[in-house]
Amino acid sequence: MKIIELIIDEKDEMSGIDAVSVVHSPAIEENFVALQKHELELKEVDKEKRILMGAALIPNKHIYRVNEKNEEYYIYFSSDTVRKASELFLMRSNQNNATLEHESKLQGMSVVESWIIEDEKKDKSNLYGFSLPKGTWMISMKVNNDKIWNDVKEGKVKGFSIEGYFADRLEMSLQEIEEAELIEQIKQIILQEENLESYTDYPQEASENAKIALRYAEENGWGDCGTPVGKARANQLANREPISEETISRMASFARQRENGQKELGDGCGRLMWLAWGGDAGVDWAQRKLESIKNNFKK
Repeated sequence: MKIIELIIDEKDEMSGIDAVSVVHSPAIEENFVALQKHELELKEVDKEKRILMGAALIPNKHIYRVNEKNEEYYIYFSSDTVRKASELFLMRSNQNNATLEHESKLQGMSVVESWIIEDEKKDKSNLYGFSLPKGTWMISMKVNNDKIWNDVKEGKVKGFSIEGYFADRLEMSLQEIEEAELIEQIKQIILQEENLESYTDYPQEASENAKIALRYAEENGWGDCGTPVGKARANQLANREPISEETISRMASFARQRENGQKELGDGCGRLMWLAWGGDAGVDWAQRKLESIKNNFKK
């Protein structure tokens, strides 16, 4: 079967982990432990702490998957990707983003501890019965949600599963690589013939949103927000420069960040980067435009 490495695309603002889901059957096959009553010196804590500890990602572990075409394959994450994903998760203030079985959003769930196992024998996770490889991303989650805590005690949820957006690095055969290159060459020829390389008909409001982001960054700095691609995108939209189909596709995909984009400027990076990519006006236009381009391409 094919083995696909999932990676973080640093050119993509969305790439990374958006939330942690509590599930009955975690894909990484490692359950969490519930940290409840414990004793401190001279004092007994009799109220449940309601903290769960478990592995969020294990490096180089092959995870079985089946796609919509019923094709079987494995995915895995390298140690570098696991570490980068854990860092971006905190940098983007996603600690309070949680779901149940990757479906319904949950309130009262917060990641309160996050670390990478550096020593398999001396890591604190060993105290709770874990035996995990170096490079594993461990988290502890505070549960102020009565229903979920009851589900934990009843064994209905047993582990963590991450939610996010990753690129894939397919370990192709030489023939597959040659075929992929040929398809890309044909596509580029068609695009050139149809003169579909760039577009300038995005809304003026998208340009104004990008200008707001640039003014804010000029006055307050970017901090940890955005990549060089996102900052370049803001300048491109503000100056009403032509943008390619690939850029429009990235703008359309940025819709995943809409909820974070509704926050106030200064409250994390969500609002700043949402405006840098054109805000509501820019992302909505990109989704419509991308669909129009695809329809024209088919014709």
